[in-house]
Amino acid sequence: MDALLEDQIRECLGRVVYTHKTHEKMADLCAGTLRRFKIAQIVLSALATCGVVSLFLTDEVLAKILTALLSFTNLVVAGYMKGFDPGGTAQKHRDAAALLWSVRESYQSLLTDFVRGALTASEAASRRDELQVAVARIYQGAPHTSNKAYKTAQHALKELQDYTFSDEELDKFLPASLKKSGRV
Repeated sequence: MDALLEDQIRECLGRVVYTHKTHEKMADLCAGTLRRFKIAQIVLSALATCGVVSLFLTDEVLAKILTALLSFTNLVVAGYMKGFDPGGTAQKHRDAAALLWSVRESYQSLLTDFVRGALTASEAASRRDELQVAVARIYQGAPHTSNKAYKTAQHALKELQDYTFSDEELDKFLPASLKKSGRV
């Protein structure tokens, strides 16, 4: 019976790890979108300004048409950005990831305490239920993620082994008395 509870807690931990990483990756994607739009706005503004300056130097019809098109395109991009806020969306994903990080760590601590026998099955089930309520609240306020963000998170977790450390890596963060390499 304890094995069933342990398996369920492990499964819950895995789902939170994936969701946390997916929100981090979604925030990165939104920030990249914002960066591209801002660069496009700068380029369009610079080109439109050059076109306006050229109108004073020449009376070319092509220059007038290109300047008008660039100005209009810049206006469309600015208008689109008014209703589309990738920077704000990125922050919402970062906020969701920060909240999920805390739950992820709590699930790991719960699993550790349960496996080492510091908690009874009843105590562990109660803490699991509390964490599930916390996760549901976070999901309720979190923005949706994309398939691309999930695939990127999956690659980071499976292939790049994010959140995975060797004993040697961890030993670098610890004083000599806590290093595994120094113990026999």
